Parts: sequence; C-alpha cells; structure tokens
Amino acid sequence: MIRSWIEAMRLRTLPVSMAGVIAGTGCAIMFGSFKGVPALLCLVFAMLAQIASNFGNEYYDFKNGIDRKGRDGFRRGVTEGEISPESMKRGTFATLILAAIVGCVMLIYGPWWLVVIGALIMMFALAYSAGPYPLSHHGLGDLAVIIFFGIVPVIFTCYLQTGTWECINIALPTSIAVGLLAANVLIVNNYRDMEDDASVGKRTTVVIFGRRFMSIAYLLSGIVGMAVMIPVWLILPLWSFLIPLTYLLLHLRTWIALCQAQGAELNPLLGKTAINLLLFALMFLTVCILTGLSMDNNCL
Repeated sequence: MIRSWIEAMRLRTLPVSMAGVIAGTGCAIMFGSFKGVPALLCLVFAMLAQIASNFGNEYYDFKNGIDRKGRDGFRRGVTEGEISPESMKRGTFATLILAAIVGCVMLIYGPWWLVVIGALIMMFALAYSAGPYPLSHHGLGDLAVIIFFGIVPVIFTCYLQTGTWECINIALPTSIAVGLLAANVLIVNNYRDMEDDASVGKRTTVVIFGRRFMSIAYLLSGIVGMAVMIPVWLILPLWSFLIPLTYLLLHLRTWIALCQAQGAELNPLLGKTAINLLLFALMFLTVCILTGLSMDNNCL
C-alpha cells in the first residue's frame, strides 16, 4: 500500500517543481538578495502542489476511464486496485490543504495578493486532469507546464526573496527557459502514451502532431531555452557559458535516446529529462553563489 502511494507521487518528476524554485533563488542571489526561509517555503509548496496534481491525475484519469491495467507508464495504484478511488481523492485534497497552509505562511514574507497566485496554482493542479475541460486532454498541458512549472515559480520565488519587480529582467528569461525544459518532461510522458491516449480521446500534443514533430519540439525546447537566457549569461562571468553547453550535451544525448526508444523504454528517459532540468537549475544556482554577483538598478 505504502509503495503504491509513493509510486503515485511520481518521484521521478518531482525535480521539475524543485528546479523552478532553485532557479528563482539563483535569480534572487544575482540581485543581491537571498532569504532561506521563503525559499524553503516556496520549495515545499511547489512539491506539494505537484504531488497533489499527480494524485489528481491518477484519480480523475481512472474516473474518466482513461487508464488501463498494465500500461507502459507509471503504475497507477487506483487502476491496479491497490488504492481505492476515494482514498486517492482524499489524498489529493489533503495534499492541496497542506500546500495551502504552507502558502499562508508565505504571507509573512510577502503581500496578501500572493494568495491569488497560490489559488491559481492549486486550481491548475486539479484543472490539469479534472473539470469540464481538462488541460491535459486538449493539447494545453505543455503550455500549462511552461507557465506553472517555469514562469510562475521562478518569478515569484525571486520576488518573494527580493521584494521587488526590478529583478524581472533576470527572472523572466530564466523562467521561460525552465518552463521549456519542464515541458520536455511532459513530452516524453505523452510520447510514450500516444496510442493509449489516442484510443480514449485524450488529445495531447503528441496525439495531435505526432511523435516525429514532438521529438523535434523536444530538441528545440532545450536549444531555445538556453538561447532565451543569453542576456543572463552575458551578465554572469564568461565561464558561466559552460552551463548551457553542459546542458545541451546532456539534452542532445537524451534526445537521441528518445528517438530510438519506445514503450516502457521511455520511462527512464522521462526521469533523465527531469534530472537534466534539475542539474541545469543547480548549476545556475551554483554560479550565482560562487560569483556573489550583486546587481543594482543600473545593471538591470
């Protein structure tokens, strides 16, 4: 039973939510500001929101008859009969409540309107799989991931630590890059499940455009993500260009494997894509710490 709940968390994908907060903290450090407690709260909130989304995805996909036993993707405890649907539903909302509590604590360090941002994030956690128009069923999952795993966590983690929007020139390109790299994790997931999704009317971008098109999109997402951050790399020391070079080498290797794999063989690549993103965020944070770069308004 415990193992089924751990599998439902989809630990391989949790680096996606961690990366946005880590990169946002790097942006704050570049601006000369770091606050450990708000950063930690953002990290816990992001991970809880993703776990709730994963729980909700398992519950609502089962409820809508989308999942089947013996699928190539992550084992679904509800579908396999190891977790009752009601238990998964309760687990989803209990996790959202925990995230809400953490979000309320954040108000100690930020303005009241952050409640609105937190509410939107939790709505997305459910809207990805639930409601009258589930985002993941209509080719909108990729865009939602770019927004809620890239733009939102990077920008607001940075804002919560700096207390100013003057960091947006750094945080915005970084957030877009993180969002594009995070979307690649979803591409691998949907790449693997294309036939199953198509058979139940779940129109992911891979179902709509096909594997060949989305494999190219996967490759370009990594390249464009690094290119978008050129203004940031130019602010950092010259050796910081090792970060995009290192990432692109890892990315190219994973893309080649993606083009050659099929079915359950894609599961490790999903984890590797998430780890590539996490490594990128950690490298970015590290270079910000090592340089001790403190920026003023003139630099921005």
